[in-house]
Amino acid sequence: MMILPLLVLAACGRDAAAEAPRVPDAVAVRTAPVTREWVTRPVEATGTLHSKDEIQLSFKIGGIVARVLVAEGQQVRRGQPLATLDLREIDAQVAAARSGVDKAQRDLDRAEALYADSVATLAQVQDARTGADVARSGLQAAAFNRRYATIVAPADGVVLRRLAEGGELVAPGAPIVVLGSSERGQVLRVGVADRDAVRLKPGDAATVRFDAFPGEPFAGSVREVAPAADPMTGTYQVEVSVSGGGKPLASGLVGRVELRPAAGTEMALVPISAILEADGTEATVYTLAADGRTARRLPVTVGFIAGERVAVSGGLDGVANVVTDGAAYLGDGVAVKVVP
Repeated sequence: MMILPLLVLAACGRDAAAEAPRVPDAVAVRTAPVTREWVTRPVEATGTLHSKDEIQLSFKIGGIVARVLVAEGQQVRRGQPLATLDLREIDAQVAAARSGVDKAQRDLDRAEALYADSVATLAQVQDARTGADVARSGLQAAAFNRRYATIVAPADGVVLRRLAEGGELVAPGAPIVVLGSSERGQVLRVGVADRDAVRLKPGDAATVRFDAFPGEPFAGSVREVAPAADPMTGTYQVEVSVSGGGKPLASGLVGRVELRPAAGTEMALVPISAILEADGTEATVYTLAADGRTARRLPVTVGFIAGERVAVSGGLDGVANVVTDGAAYLGDGVAVKVVP
């Protein structure tokens, strides 16, 4: 008689067990602290590496090039001869000027002797003295031209371009050799917009990356900010000094630079992995609720990316930690388990 009630109770127990809500498993997550630092939006630009001083060297006078003594890429020292003209014509001019000085001096001596004997007039002596002065000036000019008929390196550096060869007839002032001086180092020249130029000052830190050296950043700093915009592009030229760290950097390398203005504002920084649902400046992060066992969704305002972190300008007041690993599987109120 008791079997039927027992079967009914067993069936009811099974139905109750089937209808009981299933408790979801907690999502395993890791958290990272929210740091607050004085930061500013970096300025990014691309430019070309050059020697700070690139000097076009030429002869003062025209003539036939006798020899160009250096090759492109060659390291040179201050005072080293780089090129010379054929000196036969120039030496002849110097010799003629020297002979003219000798003759003018003899004429002056004769005029002074005759004047002492009251044979020559004072005007004749003065004319002879003027002639001697003109002759000496002519000799000085010829000697000066002779001196600059040989190009010497004005500083230590590297030959960037060789623009003439022996036997060529060149005009006065025509570039023969372009020298990249090493005395004031190398700079990356970039153009930035006016809104960025006003934020930059000499001494601001920079990081430069070259495709020629992948994964190898080079430290630098802002050296100069142009006071006026380029009339062709409307951008302001910024020179960034670059330290090769002992590695030779060829002139002409294309580099990408991140400039970090010194002036900034205090902002919250979180790892990139904490940012979800980013849309422009709007995004989402998750933090732990007060009980430490559930997730809380927070809308935030993103400022900019700073390396491996994101600067958040709003939405994290009073928040000490955000969820990183596992954040993509969360929703508001979802149970979480923090793992080391």
